[in-house]
Amino acid sequence: MRQETGVRRQDAVRKRTGTQERRNLRNGLLFASPWIIGFLVFTAYPLLASLYYSFCSYSGLCAPHWIGLDNYRQMFFEDDVFWKSLWNTMYMVVFALPLGLIAALGLALLLNQKVRGITIYRTIYYLPSLVPAVASAILWLWLFNPEIGLINTVLGKFGIPGPAWLGDPIWAKPAMVLMGVWGAGGGVIIYLAGLQDVPTSLYEAAALDGAGVWSKFWHVTLPMISPIIFFNLIMGIIGMFQYFTQAYVMTKGGPQDSTMFYALHLFMGAFVDWKMGYASAMAWVLFAITLVCSLVVMKSSARWVYYGGGD
Repeated sequence: MRQETGVRRQDAVRKRTGTQERRNLRNGLLFASPWIIGFLVFTAYPLLASLYYSFCSYSGLCAPHWIGLDNYRQMFFEDDVFWKSLWNTMYMVVFALPLGLIAALGLALLLNQKVRGITIYRTIYYLPSLVPAVASAILWLWLFNPEIGLINTVLGKFGIPGPAWLGDPIWAKPAMVLMGVWGAGGGVIIYLAGLQDVPTSLYEAAALDGAGVWSKFWHVTLPMISPIIFFNLIMGIIGMFQYFTQAYVMTKGGPQDSTMFYALHLFMGAFVDWKMGYASAMAWVLFAITLVCSLVVMKSSARWVYYGGGD
């Protein structure tokens, strides 16, 4: 009799627990439902739809027509601008990205010094990052003007004839690289936060061992901020493969497609030529390239990124 009563109590407790868990699950889903609906409508569906459209002939106005891998075949074997846009984008990844990282780190080291009025200097260097990309592009259009631009005017004072910059296929991409350094303020702030987190005891120990300024930087500062460098590198790779606004505003891909970057070529295909299917295929190739580059960097990070916790 006692045993049967105990079993009934356990069943009752199990039922109450199950009912409470189901109620908690329902309430949790209700609270998370705005995010879930937003994710499904604005992220998951467009993502899957673009994958489907990449195998279709689709203008965005008519119903998509399945053509298999024809968009990818056309991209790799018939579209010369595709390869040129990929080369232009890789140029920015190889040259503009490292230069931007080095410039941001150098400025952060300078702004980490304890001098009077340092907060004013930090504000001044961060201000360009607050300027909208379109506004800064228009400003640099004037700076790069071969006739009245400030850069060629200054070069002329030293007897150096300035190039045509954005009007010259040879100088157009270096001009974009130079302009990218101007917006290094965002990276400076992140580096600065990392530099101020380096323990001073490590510098004191290095000084006792006779380390100079360079040795302290190489053996203490760089390893301690390597996670910051890693983060900026990954974000920089993703950002460079999506380089678009400046080229669209300043050159529209010219002259002679010298600034036709991948994202700009994709945009032109989608919203100028109305080849949504082809643009979707380009977007998935861009995703694959960005993913591979990011994975290579992440794979190599075990060799050069130091985490204080050992992970």
